[in-house]
Amino acid sequence: MFKKVAPYIGEYKKYTVWAVIMMSIGITANVVPYFFLYQIIAPLTRGESIDLKYIMIRVAAVVICEIIYSFSYVQGLTFSHISAYNTLKNLRVSLQGKLEKQSLGNIQNLGTGRIKKIFTDDIDQIELLLAHAIPEGIANVFIPLLIIVLMFIINWKMGLLSLVPIIAGLISMGMMMKAGFEKMNAYYESAAKMNNTIIEYVNGMEVVKVFNKDGDSYKRFGEVVRNYRDFTIAWYKVCWPWMAAYTSILPCLIILILPIGSYMVLTGAVPLDKLILVICMSFSVGPSFLKALNFAGKFPQLDYKITELENLMEHPPLKEGNSDFKGDSLDVTFENVSFGYEDAEVLHDISLELKAGTTTALVGESGSGKSTLAKLLVHYYDLDTGSIKIGGQDITDMSLEALNNQVAFVSQEQFLFNTTLYENILIGNPSATHKQVIEAARRAQCDEFLERLPEGIETQAGDGGKQLSGGERQRISLARAILKDAPIIVLDEATAFMDPENEKKLNTALDEIIKDKTVLVIAHRLSTIKNADKICVLKEGRCIASDDHESLLQTCNEYKKFWNASVSASAWKIKEA
Repeated sequence: MFKKVAPYIGEYKKYTVWAVIMMSIGITANVVPYFFLYQIIAPLTRGESIDLKYIMIRVAAVVICEIIYSFSYVQGLTFSHISAYNTLKNLRVSLQGKLEKQSLGNIQNLGTGRIKKIFTDDIDQIELLLAHAIPEGIANVFIPLLIIVLMFIINWKMGLLSLVPIIAGLISMGMMMKAGFEKMNAYYESAAKMNNTIIEYVNGMEVVKVFNKDGDSYKRFGEVVRNYRDFTIAWYKVCWPWMAAYTSILPCLIILILPIGSYMVLTGAVPLDKLILVICMSFSVGPSFLKALNFAGKFPQLDYKITELENLMEHPPLKEGNSDFKGDSLDVTFENVSFGYEDAEVLHDISLELKAGTTTALVGESGSGKSTLAKLLVHYYDLDTGSIKIGGQDITDMSLEALNNQVAFVSQEQFLFNTTLYENILIGNPSATHKQVIEAARRAQCDEFLERLPEGIETQAGDGGKQLSGGERQRISLARAILKDAPIIVLDEATAFMDPENEKKLNTALDEIIKDKTVLVIAHRLSTIKNADKICVLKEGRCIASDDHESLLQTCNEYKKFWNASVSASAWKIKEA
């Protein structure tokens, strides 16, 4: 278990060691008063007289011990939390590094709820284990064990009697842990599913309300919450009886010492003062040992949680080279590309060439693989077979930074950060000047709505860009792409938010982006791509035709069908009554 933690503690291991030392001193100081209590009681059992000074010295010693206990324990907790929070920092950084190396597809499959739970809830729960379970658990076991050894030295028979409740408590705890582990996986899976469903429920609230799907949506929401509740209750029901057993038995080391020890005193086998000493010592052992064993149940969770976190991030990293772009041109070639999600292949042996400075459009029914093919060019996923090359250089041979410098990706739903619009555009090229950012915004036709905003380009975008309309967000993302000025542009439904008022502005902005670029475009309006140099028709993950618009109308029935449907849709309007 400690092997799982050790790589993340690093240089802060010394703080954990000091935490154990300080807490051990504190627990010792908390135990010593029982010996002073014995020193007060024992003379009385022998009929000896003691004066007030004798008693007050021991009372003062008890007070000093409690002060030492408070200081040492607090100092130990300080050290343990320094170690714990730095360990959590190292764990988060390590997981972030692994997450960044995965494909965006794998990250999306995890879900925002699951990722949020990993980086906040799960790791925060580990804090309790690192800051308390390890240092307090070790200290609360070490000192009581020393006291039990002293009990054996005083009287081995009473030492054995003290072990009986401990052994019974350990057996009860072992049964609880065994029963609990059988349900642990199901419990954590139900918790992760609930997190994802809650986030989906909240994000989809608008759609749910508009289409009166409250009942259906809430039914699903209620099911996952009830499942989580049921798993939790089932887990606790299995653990509760054993938990009640060990929490009742462990603190009561006196349960056999008192009756049997009293009998031994009556028979003369043990002096009364030794029985009193062992009873006082048992009072100090029980609470500490119970606290330690309560933490003992947390240690397997620490191992489980770190293992689970590591496993979630153990997907094969995205294939990435470390070289710069060394292609001899900006021609893009897809060579025998096949790709599938899990067990379902969605692209089958596609070969396609995008000549430098030309525009290639992908058309096809929903699910034909258009967006997947476009995302493969920006290395969204690793290919199953085949290759994608830029200027003859495989994209997996170059670093992601080098690839991203060559390719700009604009999708139908661009995310805006909750910062100023200026800073959102600046993401396209962080080294750009203020003048260049303003020029990019102008070329993306952002002037119209920036002028009416009270703070102009310094206006906050809001969460996910909620302060702007869909078309306005799209133009900010286009400004980003203009500022990036990459030689290859991928437009995935980039005109999805077009409306009559914005259509001309968006088309003007797109013209600014694709000027003199190598372009791969997906559009739901065929009228916007009819002038493309090449149009590739996809059907069920295969490229069935590739030519210009006029030629495809003559030779490809599938494209002709799409075109006629597009013309009919553009001519559609509501009849006046």
